[in-house]
Amino acid sequence: MEEKMNHEEEFAGQDKYRIIICGANSYDKKYYFNKKFDKLPENIKEELHIICVLYTEEVGGIFTIAFTPFGHIEFDTQHEEGDLLYDEIGARLLIKEIRRKKKDMLDALSIYFRVTFLHQNPADLIEDYEDEEG
Repeated sequence: MEEKMNHEEEFAGQDKYRIIICGANSYDKKYYFNKKFDKLPENIKEELHIICVLYTEEVGGIFTIAFTPFGHIEFDTQHEEGDLLYDEIGARLLIKEIRRKKKDMLDALSIYFRVTFLHQNPADLIEDYEDEEG
């Protein structure tokens, strides 16, 4: 387990290894969805769209949802320099709220990525999530 953590830490913060699922930009009022994830169920794609757009409507800036190389979901928010309307405190609070309210969907999305793209065993992943909850 420690070897895995060290390997994950090696990639931490290296954006070039992240795979963006979707994002929204409040400056040009656009939403982006990565076509690599077209096979996701429509309701999940719609939910991701809603999360991204509502996020940028509420706090402003640019918001993305991405996978790390290990299948963990990361939220990223950025804003243009001098953007006085961007709410940094609200941005952090909203991310915490999304993580709490959408935990089951985010866990399922992570499992989907790990099975589909990383070719991990789904039974092991489900067992890991059940162990965390129990």
